[in-house]
Amino acid sequence: ALRYAMQRRLVTLGVAAASVLLGTVLLSRLGAEFLPQLNEGSIVIMFNRDVNIGIDEAVVMQSRSEKIIREFPEIRQVFSRIGTAEAATDPMGIYLTDTFLTLTDRDEWPKINGHRRTKDELAEVIIERLEKEIPDQGPILTQPIQMRFNELLEGTRADVAVKVFDDDLSRLLDVSQKAEALLKEVPGAGDVEAELSDTSKVLKITPDEGRLAAFGIGPSVVLDAVSTGVGGKEAGFFYEGVQRFPILIRLSEKDRSDLETLKSLPVEVGPNLTMKLGELADLKFVDGFGTIIRENGKRRAAILINPRGRDTESFVNEARATLEQKIPLPAGSYYEWGGNFKNLQRAKERLLILTPIVLVLVFLMIFFVFRNIFQTLLIFSGVPLALVGGVLALKMNGLTFSISAGIGFIALSGIAILNGVVLISYFNQLKTHHGLSGHELVFRGAMLRLRPVLMTALVDIFGFLPMMLSHGVGAEVQKPLAAVVIGGIVSSTVLTLLVLPTLYGWMEDRKEAIRA
Repeated sequence: ALRYAMQRRLVTLGVAAASVLLGTVLLSRLGAEFLPQLNEGSIVIMFNRDVNIGIDEAVVMQSRSEKIIREFPEIRQVFSRIGTAEAATDPMGIYLTDTFLTLTDRDEWPKINGHRRTKDELAEVIIERLEKEIPDQGPILTQPIQMRFNELLEGTRADVAVKVFDDDLSRLLDVSQKAEALLKEVPGAGDVEAELSDTSKVLKITPDEGRLAAFGIGPSVVLDAVSTGVGGKEAGFFYEGVQRFPILIRLSEKDRSDLETLKSLPVEVGPNLTMKLGELADLKFVDGFGTIIRENGKRRAAILINPRGRDTESFVNEARATLEQKIPLPAGSYYEWGGNFKNLQRAKERLLILTPIVLVLVFLMIFFVFRNIFQTLLIFSGVPLALVGGVLALKMNGLTFSISAGIGFIALSGIAILNGVVLISYFNQLKTHHGLSGHELVFRGAMLRLRPVLMTALVDIFGFLPMMLSHGVGAEVQKPLAAVVIGGIVSSTVLTLLVLPTLYGWMEDRKEAIRA
């Protein structure tokens, strides 16, 4: 192969250049995500129901949902959390429910049409049944650790979140509803749910300041009465043995929801004189927002998205173009894309800064060793030649570019440069100490250094092969790194053993021609 490459130098260099160009084009169309989706072995379904739902109705709907889920033999256990716990570490309304599904061992899963369903297929079937039988709720699919990390990193519970910043709550609601409908039409959207989906009834109490002034009292008297009747006020303690229980005064649950009862609430306006609350204030139910979320000093709403069947970067690029074109925002309002996409952008920005710095430092180190710019460039040609195989390996394994793959490319560059150093340094040694030149120098050097180069390549290939073929826990994160290293080593080793000797031989021929 080397003789063939030496005899047809232009063809060899053309193939190498075409390979690098092919790898660059494929990399640009590969798609990207922050980290591959890790299979945690369990499922979380987040239900988003009507914001005005009561706790009793939420429990009924949740019980129906759990009954459907338990019909699947792959499910071992189901438990849920509705609203906010007493220790409010994770505040959310009663219209939000997190349902945790633990799965049985995969060997126990029944076979359907001759094969067992994957975890993603199982989740899709469960979601489909839930949407069909209980349409008044929006299920969003995720995983326990994944959900928690999304909340910690971006304040939302989905992989991708479109945040809309605006000071007008009505406009936020309108944009959220329109954006939700548009995003559901984008291919690969998966689960799409607006965080701010509807208004809720809010009791608005406006004290009559003129009437209160006539009695010489302020609005605080009215507000204290409302606070006691609706929220409750501690009046003392009840003791039972060593246990102490607070005594609260407040209206019953039924009366707290009755507007006429609230209007009849007595308010002390003077010594031994009370008046009805309705005579001192205006009470009415109005449409309002139960939750107002602020970030960076502005009100914001979010549309939660869990893409499925598509990489994050290409989905966000298409979705962003669709939103900006069809739902333009006024001045002072803007969209912000968060979640994994934001993490991906930050990581890529850092890699674009750090990777060139590292390569330049390595380039300088090699140059100071060889003192020859042409030989240094020859050694570095192994880096783009390795890129081809890495990209092809990702493509053949159905993987996208991720930070895991990026780390693989960095490790691969070191191996490719090492092979170049082994070849070029031995060529120089044969030339200096043995007086060889021309084709004899190149052939002898390549043959004698074939084994060291192949040994380095095979050790890395067989070392990373179990990671690439693994299907255990965490394999999704390891596979891109291993695929890049194995594919890149194959292309780098083959092309380096042909291209470097060819170019080195061409350089020696040029020197001899100049001497002649």
